[in-house]
This record gives sequence, C-alpha cells and structure tokens, in this order.
Amino acid sequence: MPRRKLLSDEQVLEAALKIIHERGPEALTFDSLGRACGLSPATLVQRFGNKAVLKQKALLHAWDGLDEKTERLAASAPKTPDGAIALLVGLSQDYGGIETYAEGLLVLREDLRDPALRARGAAWKAALSAALDDCFAGLPDAPSGIGLLMASQWQGSLLWWGFDPKGDVAAFVEEGLRGFVRAIVTASR
Repeated sequence: MPRRKLLSDEQVLEAALKIIHERGPEALTFDSLGRACGLSPATLVQRFGNKAVLKQKALLHAWDGLDEKTERLAASAPKTPDGAIALLVGLSQDYGGIETYAEGLLVLREDLRDPALRARGAAWKAALSAALDDCFAGLPDAPSGIGLLMASQWQGSLLWWGFDPKGDVAAFVEEGLRGFVRAIVTASR
C-alpha cells in the first residue's frame, strides 16, 4: 500500500479554515477535515487532541495570515490619508459576496468567545490603529486616535454594506472612507 504524504500543520489548518469559511465553524470535525485533507480522523486527533484545540489553532492560523497581510499592506501604503484608505480597502478585498461575509460573522463569534482569539483581535486592533495613525502623521491637527476612528468607520462600512449588499464591498468601503477623510480634513482646518 503506498504511503500518503504527511501534510504540514499549516496545510491541515488551511483545509480546516476552508471548511469553517465555507460551512461555518460547527462543520469543522475531524471527519470533515479528514475528508478535506486526506488524513484519517485518528491521525488528526493525535495531532490536535480535540475539536476545540483544532478550531482554536485554525483560527489562530487565520489571525497569523491577517497580521501578515496587514503588515504587508501597511508597509506598502503611502503614509498619507490616501494610504490609509488603500490599506483598509486592501483588507476588504477578500470578503466576497454577502453569503461569504455573513459566514465570516460566525467566525467572529468564535473569536469573541475564546480569550486567546480575543487577545489576538485586540493586538490586531492596536497594530492596525498604529498603522493608520502613521498615515495621518503628516496631517496638521490630525485628531488623536484617528487610526482607531478610521478602523471603526471601516468596520461600520462593512456592516452597513452587509445590510444592503449592492455592488462591490471594496468600492463601498472606499467611498465611505473617502467621505470620512474629507470630514476629518475639513474639521482640522
């Protein structure tokens, strides 16, 4: 009998995330993951121990990816208000349609329930806010905490788009962020 190639934990976690994003967190079982990645459920239990650990490791892996994407976009964005918009629009590119976005909210629920995942969210908030603050550093009289204000506007735009998902989410977000920046620049004059 030929031996199967052993997949890395990263490859297995990517398969787990695909299940979570396509069918929701509750669809992730050792059986469903085994079918998706070609490993036996028993092998997966040996690697991860239980479903809660598997789900947490998969979601921590997702946070790793979001941290990397945020760092990459922040490093390439001009340190201007337009750069802040580009950073947030770049982070909005993978949301897909309304069904994908709605399923993503189930993942957010998991992040809010788990202290380790909540801590990753809090760390990302700080890193994203700091990157956005940097984009406004050259703007005279930029409000203190502008990065968190802009990140909050971004999250609100995503939510409002979800209630009326007409058009591309990134375009909707960009339009809302441009209005936000105009209001900030006007208020600082």
